[in-house]
Amino acid sequence: MKSSGLLSVLTFSEKRKDLLFFIEEEPRTLSEIREHFNVSSPEISPRIKEMEASNFIYKDGKKYYITPIGRVASGHLKPLISTLFAIEKNETFWKEHTLEGIPQKLLDKISALGECSVHQEGLENIYDSHKNFLGNIADSSEIYGVSTIFIPRYPEFFVSLTESNIPTALVLTKNVFEKVKNEYKDALETYMNSENTKLYLIDEAKVAFVVTDRFFSMSLFFKNGAYDPQNDLIGNDNAAIKWGKELFGHYKEKAKEIISL
Repeated sequence: MKSSGLLSVLTFSEKRKDLLFFIEEEPRTLSEIREHFNVSSPEISPRIKEMEASNFIYKDGKKYYITPIGRVASGHLKPLISTLFAIEKNETFWKEHTLEGIPQKLLDKISALGECSVHQEGLENIYDSHKNFLGNIADSSEIYGVSTIFIPRYPEFFVSLTESNIPTALVLTKNVFEKVKNEYKDALETYMNSENTKLYLIDEAKVAFVVTDRFFSMSLFFKNGAYDPQNDLIGNDNAAIKWGKELFGHYKEKAKEIISL
């Protein structure tokens, strides 16, 4: 669909969009607008007149105000911009991986991951990278995670968490659970016997992640079905942590709690 009319007023001009958001914050004089955008009156006046003609803003006395229609437009435009920003910022990550492991209700909230960045590690440093990753977890006061892969240091590490009494809840796929059960049974029993730990079992998942009170880290599978061990989407802001906890809740609901071996 070709953009025209009101849609083109806001989407075809960064200046007009920013002007709408600026005036939405509070009424502004022309001098305040000029100073904020660092422009002259001849440069900004045509944009202001276009916004007035479109019923997004109006002038009363010396100040410009946002109209009710302008406020409606802004309220819908901001989430769209945040969503597109979050996608574009890590565009390659989203493009190269399958998103089957993320429910649609959380993909719809992808703007919450706008502050996240992709950490890429060379294959030769994967295990060293996980040492740093585990160190960050150890400083957290609560831990939730879904594991579809097995890292050799995990059993020993999660035993140490039980000794530190850090509340931990993990969802493992059947394949990972069977490997830990067969090869690290003592460590698994120690983990399960702790009062602060919970273990859940799920058939499969196309995502691996951990979320704590301090940070969120997620890795995905390539579209060909292979797990990507090199690229992690990482964030430590409240929005990303909340999103990660919702993702854990999704998998916890689908999983079965394991009480004993």
